[in-house]
Amino acid sequence: MSESTSRSVPEVQGERGGLSHRQIMTILAGLLLGMLLAALDMTIMGSATKTIADELHGQTIQAWVTTAYLITSTISTPLYGKLSDIFGRKPMYLSAITLFLAGSVLSAMSTSMYELAAFRAVQGLGAGGLMSLALAILADLVSPRERSKYQGYFMAVWGTSSVLGPVVGGFFAGAGTIFGIDGWRWVFLVNVPVGIVALLVVARFLNVPHTKVNHRVDYWGAAALAVALVPLLIVAEQGREWGWGSAAALAMFAIGVVGLIAFIFVERAMGDEALLPLRLFHRPVFSLTNAINFVMGVGMFGMMMSLPLYLQIVKGSTPTESGLQTLPMTAGILVASMGSGILISKTGRYKRFPLVGLLLVSVSMFLFAQIGVDTPLAQTMLVMGLAGAGLGLCMQTLILAIQNDVPAKDMGVATSSAAFFRSIGGTVGTAVFLSILFGLVGEKIAGAFAAVRTDPAFLAAAAQDPEFTKMLQGGGGGLDLNNTEFLNGLDPTLARPILTGFAESIDTVFMVGGFVMLVAFVLMFFLKEVPLSDKSGIQRAADDEQAAAAAAPAIAH
Repeated sequence: MSESTSRSVPEVQGERGGLSHRQIMTILAGLLLGMLLAALDMTIMGSATKTIADELHGQTIQAWVTTAYLITSTISTPLYGKLSDIFGRKPMYLSAITLFLAGSVLSAMSTSMYELAAFRAVQGLGAGGLMSLALAILADLVSPRERSKYQGYFMAVWGTSSVLGPVVGGFFAGAGTIFGIDGWRWVFLVNVPVGIVALLVVARFLNVPHTKVNHRVDYWGAAALAVALVPLLIVAEQGREWGWGSAAALAMFAIGVVGLIAFIFVERAMGDEALLPLRLFHRPVFSLTNAINFVMGVGMFGMMMSLPLYLQIVKGSTPTESGLQTLPMTAGILVASMGSGILISKTGRYKRFPLVGLLLVSVSMFLFAQIGVDTPLAQTMLVMGLAGAGLGLCMQTLILAIQNDVPAKDMGVATSSAAFFRSIGGTVGTAVFLSILFGLVGEKIAGAFAAVRTDPAFLAAAAQDPEFTKMLQGGGGGLDLNNTEFLNGLDPTLARPILTGFAESIDTVFMVGGFVMLVAFVLMFFLKEVPLSDKSGIQRAADDEQAAAAAAPAIAH
């Protein structure tokens, strides 16, 4: 195995490869802009997708727009990690931004939903590297003990995007034209100026040492991973329509299992060249933390999926309003992540924070399971703040634990693995919780209607709306729940049983999610806390080089 070492702009480096706080903050600005692209894109589409689908006459196939993005971003995440360990962070991060911008421009030019799905896949290829590489680059620059302070900025970006995304998406989707261009197309074009600034900052200032090692790229592993994940992501989006036990869904599961088995065999054969080297899973901290990431992703996405549905369907909020109503969760994430980062930097201890965080999220989900149609919004928002605090204590700290445990040469693949397993958990959680929700909602609505069938107020309101009365035949079986807009113009007395059915179904989702988060909490007890290193990834890599150089003469003799 041949090696070549390149040192870029050594004058900005300290004697041990360290950077000043000002230099780190300059580079961090570019990383945050890149992460903002991915974070904002995820939230901005939530409030704009319906309008875009209407404009492109593809409401029934809009799920493929999301699926295409998820497929490429999930599969490319570990690939970016491996390639960045080989070729360096800077070229791969610039490639990720460039691909994302290209996908954004192409998406803005779409003339059909199928075109948009294809171009969103290009966006996903870039998005896969935006978050994982940003965290890997930070790991190169800053020691684990100091890193927790800087990671709070990343949480701030995610929190800000969760508020800005629905507002910006709703604004562009609702605008007729802006500068002669359809308003919805600006959902994608808004990425261009942000991305260009990120490109310039990263290209100019991200000049850090990198030890380049000539490895083979595990393309067979990537292909096997695609075979394993693509069916899972497709069934997560389409399973509710197909039926989770349908022939199509079972075929997807079978193909996914075959792909997973093939992936394990390929990774074992590739050894250190593997996309996800299996030797890393022999490290207890790495394997257990990623198991926690997976379980946490399942429960977390259940909460993230259910809250907007509760706010928009049960409480009647618009997408923009629901985004603003989740502000307490954002505030909780920011305060907890930054506060825990400062404490970790001072004490060097980190295990206590995800322990408390997972417990807080579990308690929050059990509290969410009690909300109903008449629950005051202020009460729900208080619980959101508690949930946000729990997430803020967990998310970045678990990544920190992985980065601190692995060798410097594996920093990229290890960091991307955390995002990868959390994303897979989120995909599984989305499929499971949507199945629970829509498997129960029909029965719950029928039960709610049965409870009011003799209520005089309900009977009087039903007499004024014969069309709705026809839909109630069979206990509400004639209701089309694929589009709930009819609730906006429905008499509140008639709408209440439907809202009650949705609220009770969402409560069940929260209850199950609470137990899932308790599993992650229990697993956290078994995680061994490894003392945080005071050396950055660059410094650790330099130490490894020196150790290898010192060992070479001894081996030769």
